Amino acid sequence: MLTSTPPTARPAIRPAGPPVADPDAPADPDTPGSTTAPRARGFGRWAAEPTAATVPLIRSRVRSILEGWDIAAEIADVLLLAASELVGNVVLHAAGAGRLRVEVSLRGGWLQLEVADGASPLPRLPHPRDEVDQDAESGRGLLIVHLMATEAGGRLSVRADEFGKSVRVRVPAA
Repeated sequence: MLTSTPPTARPAIRPAGPPVADPDAPADPDTPGSTTAPRARGFGRWAAEPTAATVPLIRSRVRSILEGWDIAAEIADVLLLAASELVGNVVLHAAGAGRLRVEVSLRGGWLQLEVADGASPLPRLPHPRDEVDQDAESGRGLLIVHLMATEAGGRLSVRADEFGKSVRVRVPAA
């Protein structure tokens, strides 16, 4: 069963151009990389049992939100691929660790997708120069997500806490 928090109203998107400062940066105009301009905000959250049927459901929900926010197709594609890969990884590697949680947010010109589960082992973040087993049937998803996020000006990160772990993809919204 998929439960959700309704997304917030469609925020105004800044015109295309360079991304604004990281939303975690200080809002001091004298601090390099900071911004004091109003920030568009939006948010969607879902929780579900990690089953194969969850992957297309989450992808569809993320797509609906991104379309509502008028996110450019090339940026939306990065988050949609990330949603599929990260939720798929939970299904494959952490299905026995309870529910998964997916959040997508738009804040300060940045889009963030976070997929969390209750399993404690952290995935190994790939390095683009890592050797890939040509005969392996899996093991490339995080590398692909990492490369796409980096190419879009964003990043992939992993965080552990007392509840499990989360994998985040963050990219500029414009």
